[in-house]
Amino acid sequence: MQAITDHQHDPSSLMPTMSRPQKKKEKPGNPVLTAIGNWLDSLPSSILESESLSSFRGDLDQDGGAAHIRQQLLDRAPKRWVVYEPMILLPSGSFTSAPWLILLSILSPSQKDALWAEILHQLSPTGKGTSKLTHLAVNEGIPLQISSQREGPSQQQENILRSPSGLKLLFGSFGPSNPASPPSQTDFDAALWVSTKQNGIVQTWAPLHTMFSRGNVKEKARLLNTPAFKLGCREEKFAVDLYAGIGYFAFSYARLGMRVLCWELNPWSVEGLRRGAELNGWEVKVVNPSKKEGQSNNEELLAREAFAEKAQIVVFLESNAYAAARIRRLREKCGLDIVHVNCGFLPTSAPVWKDAWDMVRDNESEGGWLHFHENVGEADIEKRRMEVQGLVGRWGEEGVGKRKRGVVEHVEKVKTFAPGVWHCVFDVRVTDE
Repeated sequence: MQAITDHQHDPSSLMPTMSRPQKKKEKPGNPVLTAIGNWLDSLPSSILESESLSSFRGDLDQDGGAAHIRQQLLDRAPKRWVVYEPMILLPSGSFTSAPWLILLSILSPSQKDALWAEILHQLSPTGKGTSKLTHLAVNEGIPLQISSQREGPSQQQENILRSPSGLKLLFGSFGPSNPASPPSQTDFDAALWVSTKQNGIVQTWAPLHTMFSRGNVKEKARLLNTPAFKLGCREEKFAVDLYAGIGYFAFSYARLGMRVLCWELNPWSVEGLRRGAELNGWEVKVVNPSKKEGQSNNEELLAREAFAEKAQIVVFLESNAYAAARIRRLREKCGLDIVHVNCGFLPTSAPVWKDAWDMVRDNESEGGWLHFHENVGEADIEKRRMEVQGLVGRWGEEGVGKRKRGVVEHVEKVKTFAPGVWHCVFDVRVTDE
């Protein structure tokens, strides 16, 4: 699979302007508008002149009314897109406004497929060695709640796995929509996998089953480029990622030369992490305790599996509720110097903060960094910083033996999550007193 840079396009300056009804070619430069214009011109004239679209024709005659409707369709068409080879992802809400909903409802499947295929054709790169884009979808937000299959559609439960259940598939086969649970290697191989490259690091995922957040690129770059964070570059320094996903932040630590211990519940994310690590040239080991029949608590076995092969990334396919105990036992058997713990879950990763503190507090030598992710109202960021400082201050006083000191040295505002709400990262520096 060839990965390409994450492209987002917004050629809004090329939007066609409204005019009196007459057909015209779209200005060059926006291939989505070009594709839609070409497709509209290929439709039988009777479709745009149909009674179903009459409310958008105004007082114009048939020919003028059809041209007027055509322009309205272009004005309400998506102007942006993101490339995740081999998929194009259109923005949320694409083709859902009138008159698009009416037009699509009266078309045959083959006529709609012709539109999607033309968009892919116009957006596919040309030239030797380039890859054709073959799949099209519309992005939708990741729901925080999903229907429980066991309790019926009226029962909602937390979307812990962050499944992209709202993704709207337009063209191409994305694989089985309801694979086995847990999925098999056959299920993984049947799914569509897409890729992108951010900060020179490849990431891959199955869009039907796994989310991808473009907005984390800024935070990944910060981890890679902050001088103070590079204290873990020396041999046998470890980072821990308690919400690993497809390797958003774990890969940044690996690029810095650390070995990384990951926890992730979603098997699709773990498979994406495994594939992505291999694409970047990092040796990866997946440990699935549930497959060790009668031996799920055999930490000796887990330690041997995780460390014997010197894998740079070790991912545990289990809840991070087991992470603290696993790390304590691994530390006893193998010795661990953990210099970063990432807690990257929204709306809050607070349930694992104390465990993260203990992982760094128990270092024999130096301390390290904790990265607490949380959504915070803009007016409450300083108040929350003081609350986090109070927590780590209290934990430092509660420690036995060698004391550690925690200081919230920085609050990074990563991106807006909602109006007036920021995705924040609280950087806690842990040092010896």
